[in-house]
Amino acid sequence: MISVTCEYAIMATVYLAKHADECPLPARRIADALHIPRKYLSSVLHDLVRAGVLIASRGRGGGFQLQREPKDVRLQEVLAPFESQAPKRSSCSFGNAQCSENSPCATHQRWSFIDDSYRHFLEETSVYDVSIAQSAPDE
Repeated sequence: MISVTCEYAIMATVYLAKHADECPLPARRIADALHIPRKYLSSVLHDLVRAGVLIASRGRGGGFQLQREPKDVRLQEVLAPFESQAPKRSSCSFGNAQCSENSPCATHQRWSFIDDSYRHFLEETSVYDVSIAQSAPDE
């Protein structure tokens, strides 16, 4: 339902939340622990820095960390930099040229409910919520 890039962004932020006492963490360590290609993850992490989700520090002992407490970072923020890769219904399930609230197809209301539920989930779920529900890989 979500892109690989979005999955990696969630995995990395959850990993950083679970290892906050060891931060900043180098991209190499995160990539190795999560079995994510390093170059790919590095790009994802830098996008999250530009979005204000992470802080990056250079040099020896440098790496990445969450900019705020995990309880204050919503999944919506984590996925926002990758919005173009987020799942969207771009056409009507029945092929109707116009499918909207004013001119709905047979499944429009149900799809709208799913879209609204998904958006609500991302707005209400924090990185912390996911981190306590899922154990991070041990090294």
